[in-house]
Amino acid sequence: MSNTIDAIARSLSDDVRAMGAISHNVANLNTPGFRAGRTVASFGPALGAEVALDLGDGPLAPSGRSLDLALRGRGFFQVQRGEQLLLTRAGNFRLDTEGRLVTASGDLVMGEAGPIALADETARVDGEGRVLVGERVLDRLRVVDVAAPERLMAASGGAFTYDGGLADWRGSVVQGAIERSNVDPAEETVRLMELTRHAESVQRAISIYDKTMEAGINRLGEN
Repeated sequence: MSNTIDAIARSLSDDVRAMGAISHNVANLNTPGFRAGRTVASFGPALGAEVALDLGDGPLAPSGRSLDLALRGRGFFQVQRGEQLLLTRAGNFRLDTEGRLVTASGDLVMGEAGPIALADETARVDGEGRVLVGERVLDRLRVVDVAAPERLMAASGGAFTYDGGLADWRGSVVQGAIERSNVDPAEETVRLMELTRHAESVQRAISIYDKTMEAGINRLGEN
Protein backbone atom coordinates (compact mmCIF):
# COMPACT_ATOMS: atom_id res chain seq x y z
CA MET A 1 0.00 0.00 0.00
CA SER A 2 2.81 2.36 0.95
CA ASN A 3 4.58 1.79 -2.40
CA THR A 4 1.39 2.60 -4.32
CA ILE A 5 0.78 5.82 -2.41
CA ASP A 6 4.43 6.83 -2.81
CA ALA A 7 4.29 6.22 -6.57
CA ILE A 8 1.12 8.30 -6.95
CA ALA A 9 2.51 11.12 -4.81
CA ARG A 10 5.77 11.13 -6.79
CA SER A 11 3.87 11.24 -10.08
CA LEU A 12 1.76 14.20 -8.93
CA SER A 13 4.86 15.97 -7.65
CA ASP A 14 6.56 15.51 -11.03
CA ASP A 15 3.50 16.93 -12.80
CA VAL A 16 3.49 19.99 -10.54
CA ARG A 17 7.20 20.55 -11.15
CA ALA A 18 6.74 20.21 -14.92
CA MET A 19 3.81 22.65 -14.92
CA GLY A 20 5.92 25.09 -12.95
CA ALA A 21 8.67 24.86 -15.57
CA ILE A 22 6.17 25.47 -18.38
CA SER A 23 4.72 28.47 -16.55
CA HIS A 24 8.22 29.91 -16.07
CA ASN A 25 9.05 29.35 -19.73
CA VAL A 26 5.89 31.06 -20.98
CA ALA A 27 6.45 34.01 -18.61
CA ASN A 28 9.87 34.55 -20.23
CA LEU A 29 8.87 34.27 -23.88
CA ASN A 30 10.16 37.82 -24.50
CA THR A 31 13.23 37.69 -22.24
CA PRO A 32 16.43 38.02 -24.33
CA GLY A 33 18.62 34.93 -24.17
CA PHE A 34 16.28 33.04 -21.84
CA ARG A 35 16.97 29.28 -21.65
CA ALA A 36 13.85 27.11 -21.45
CA GLY A 37 13.56 24.58 -18.64
CA ARG A 38 12.71 20.97 -19.44
CA THR A 39 11.75 18.30 -16.92
CA VAL A 40 13.80 15.13 -17.22
CA ALA A 41 13.72 11.89 -15.24
CA SER A 42 16.14 11.71 -12.33
CA PHE A 43 17.75 8.40 -11.39
CA GLY A 44 19.60 9.75 -8.38
CA PRO A 45 18.86 8.99 -4.72
CA ALA A 46 15.64 11.02 -4.92
CA LEU A 47 13.76 9.52 -7.84
CA GLY A 48 11.51 11.86 -9.79
CA ALA A 49 11.82 14.66 -12.31
CA GLU A 50 14.38 17.45 -12.40
CA VAL A 51 14.40 20.63 -14.47
CA ALA A 52 17.26 20.89 -16.97
CA LEU A 53 18.05 23.87 -19.18
CA ASP A 54 17.63 23.68 -22.94
CA LEU A 55 20.91 25.12 -24.28
CA GLY A 56 19.76 25.29 -27.90
CA ASP A 57 19.93 28.60 -29.76
CA GLY A 58 17.00 30.98 -29.68
CA PRO A 59 15.95 32.88 -32.83
CA LEU A 60 17.72 36.14 -33.71
CA ALA A 61 16.00 39.52 -33.71
CA PRO A 62 18.03 42.05 -35.78
CA SER A 63 18.27 45.40 -33.99
CA GLY A 64 20.95 47.33 -35.85
CA ARG A 65 22.49 48.44 -32.53
CA SER A 66 26.24 47.90 -32.41
CA LEU A 67 26.10 46.98 -28.71
CA ASP A 68 23.50 44.25 -29.21
CA LEU A 69 25.37 40.95 -29.44
CA ALA A 70 24.01 37.45 -29.88
CA LEU A 71 25.70 34.08 -29.51
CA ARG A 72 25.31 31.15 -31.85
CA GLY A 73 26.14 27.69 -30.53
CA ARG A 74 26.61 26.67 -26.93
CA GLY A 75 28.24 29.31 -24.80
CA PHE A 76 27.72 32.23 -22.45
CA PHE A 77 29.01 35.76 -22.02
CA GLN A 78 30.92 36.06 -18.77
CA VAL A 79 29.89 39.07 -16.71
CA GLN A 80 30.82 40.45 -13.30
CA ARG A 81 28.39 41.49 -10.59
CA GLY A 82 30.25 42.91 -7.63
CA GLU A 83 32.96 40.34 -6.97
CA GLN A 84 31.02 37.47 -8.53
CA LEU A 85 31.43 36.13 -12.05
CA LEU A 86 28.17 35.11 -13.73
CA LEU A 87 27.13 33.75 -17.13
CA THR A 88 24.45 35.12 -19.46
CA ARG A 89 23.09 34.76 -22.98
CA ALA A 90 21.34 38.13 -22.92
CA GLY A 91 23.47 40.36 -25.14
CA ASN A 92 21.40 43.56 -25.08
CA PHE A 93 24.35 45.55 -23.78
CA ARG A 94 24.86 49.29 -23.19
CA LEU A 95 27.54 51.67 -21.93
CA ASP A 96 27.37 52.88 -18.34
CA THR A 97 28.35 56.39 -17.21
CA GLU A 98 32.01 55.32 -17.08
CA GLY A 99 32.01 53.99 -20.64
CA ARG A 100 32.04 50.34 -19.55
CA LEU A 101 30.09 47.72 -21.47
CA VAL A 102 27.35 46.40 -19.19
CA THR A 103 24.25 44.22 -19.35
CA ALA A 104 20.72 45.57 -19.01
CA SER A 105 21.06 44.82 -15.27
CA GLY A 106 24.34 46.71 -14.99
CA ASP A 107 26.69 43.72 -14.82
CA LEU A 108 30.14 44.35 -16.31
CA VAL A 109 30.78 42.50 -19.57
CA MET A 110 34.13 40.79 -19.32
CA GLY A 111 36.88 40.63 -21.90
CA GLU A 112 40.13 38.71 -21.74
CA ALA A 113 41.78 41.81 -20.21
CA GLY A 114 38.96 42.50 -17.74
CA PRO A 115 35.84 44.69 -17.99
CA ILE A 116 35.45 46.14 -21.50
CA ALA A 117 35.48 49.95 -21.78
CA LEU A 118 34.59 51.84 -24.97
CA ALA A 119 34.78 55.50 -25.93
CA ASP A 120 31.47 55.25 -27.82
CA GLU A 121 29.16 52.79 -29.55
CA THR A 122 31.06 52.61 -32.84
CA ALA A 123 33.15 49.56 -31.91
CA ARG A 124 32.90 46.51 -34.14
CA VAL A 125 32.67 42.93 -32.86
CA ASP A 126 33.60 40.09 -35.19
CA GLY A 127 32.37 36.50 -35.19
CA GLU A 128 35.18 35.40 -32.88
CA GLY A 129 34.23 37.96 -30.27
CA ARG A 130 37.09 40.36 -30.92
CA VAL A 131 36.23 43.98 -30.13
CA LEU A 132 37.75 46.27 -32.76
CA VAL A 133 38.09 50.05 -32.92
CA GLY A 134 38.99 50.75 -36.51
CA GLU A 135 41.50 48.01 -37.30
CA ARG A 136 42.86 47.82 -33.75
CA VAL A 137 41.80 44.90 -31.57
CA LEU A 138 40.83 46.42 -28.24
CA ASP A 139 39.94 43.19 -26.46
CA ARG A 140 38.07 39.95 -26.92
CA LEU A 141 34.81 39.03 -25.26
CA ARG A 142 35.16 36.35 -22.64
CA VAL A 143 32.73 33.71 -23.91
CA VAL A 144 32.79 30.25 -22.37
CA ASP A 145 30.98 26.95 -22.60
CA VAL A 146 30.10 24.85 -19.56
CA ALA A 147 31.21 21.27 -18.99
CA ALA A 148 28.40 20.53 -16.51
CA PRO A 149 25.16 22.28 -17.59
CA GLU A 150 23.28 20.78 -14.65
CA ARG A 151 25.32 23.05 -12.35
CA LEU A 152 23.90 26.23 -13.90
CA MET A 153 21.65 28.00 -11.41
CA ALA A 154 19.39 30.90 -12.38
CA ALA A 155 20.27 34.26 -10.83
CA SER A 156 18.48 37.59 -11.18
CA GLY A 157 18.70 39.68 -14.34
CA GLY A 158 18.74 36.70 -16.70
CA ALA A 159 22.16 35.52 -15.48
CA PHE A 160 23.39 32.20 -14.11
CA THR A 161 25.75 31.19 -11.37
CA TYR A 162 28.00 28.26 -12.20
CA ASP A 163 30.49 26.31 -10.10
CA GLY A 164 31.52 23.60 -12.56
CA GLY A 165 34.32 23.24 -15.09
CA LEU A 166 34.52 25.33 -18.24
CA ALA A 167 34.82 24.07 -21.81
CA ASP A 168 36.19 25.69 -24.97
CA TRP A 169 33.67 27.88 -26.73
CA ARG A 170 33.17 26.90 -30.38
CA GLY A 171 30.36 29.21 -31.45
CA SER A 172 30.19 32.67 -33.01
CA VAL A 173 29.08 36.20 -32.16
CA VAL A 174 26.54 38.15 -34.22
CA GLN A 175 26.61 41.93 -33.85
CA GLY A 176 23.50 44.05 -34.24
CA ALA A 177 21.06 41.36 -33.12
CA ILE A 178 19.50 40.05 -29.93
CA GLU A 179 18.95 36.39 -29.23
CA ARG A 180 15.35 35.84 -28.25
CA SER A 181 14.14 33.24 -25.76
CA ASN A 182 14.46 29.67 -27.03
CA VAL A 183 10.97 28.88 -25.72
CA ASP A 184 8.67 27.47 -28.42
CA PRO A 185 5.07 28.52 -27.57
CA ALA A 186 3.53 25.71 -29.63
CA GLU A 187 5.74 23.11 -27.96
CA GLU A 188 4.89 24.46 -24.51
CA THR A 189 1.16 24.24 -25.35
CA VAL A 190 1.51 20.60 -26.38
CA ARG A 191 3.48 19.84 -23.19
CA LEU A 192 0.79 21.47 -21.07
CA MET A 193 -1.96 19.44 -22.77
CA GLU A 194 0.00 16.22 -22.22
CA LEU A 195 0.58 17.08 -18.57
CA THR A 196 -3.09 17.90 -18.05
CA ARG A 197 -4.14 14.54 -19.47
CA HIS A 198 -1.55 12.76 -17.34
CA ALA A 199 -2.68 14.56 -14.18
CA GLU A 200 -6.28 13.55 -14.94
CA SER A 201 -5.15 9.93 -15.33
CA VAL A 202 -3.38 10.08 -11.97
CA GLN A 203 -6.53 11.50 -10.37
CA ARG A 204 -8.56 8.60 -11.81
CA ALA A 205 -5.97 6.18 -10.44
CA ILE A 206 -6.33 7.75 -6.99
CA SER A 207 -10.11 7.42 -7.19
CA ILE A 208 -9.91 3.75 -8.21
CA TYR A 209 -7.35 3.04 -5.50
CA ASP A 210 -9.52 4.76 -2.90
CA LYS A 211 -12.61 2.75 -3.90
CA THR A 212 -10.60 -0.49 -3.88
CA MET A 213 -9.32 0.23 -0.37
CA GLU A 214 -12.83 1.13 0.81
CA ALA A 215 -14.23 -2.11 -0.60
CA GLY A 216 -11.45 -4.11 1.06
CA ILE A 217 -12.06 -2.48 4.43
CA ASN A 218 -15.81 -3.13 4.16
CA ARG A 219 -15.20 -6.83 3.45
CA LEU A 220 -12.91 -7.06 6.46
CA GLY A 221 -15.66 -5.49 8.58
CA GLU A 222 -18.19 -8.06 7.42
CA ASN A 223 -16.00 -11.01 8.47
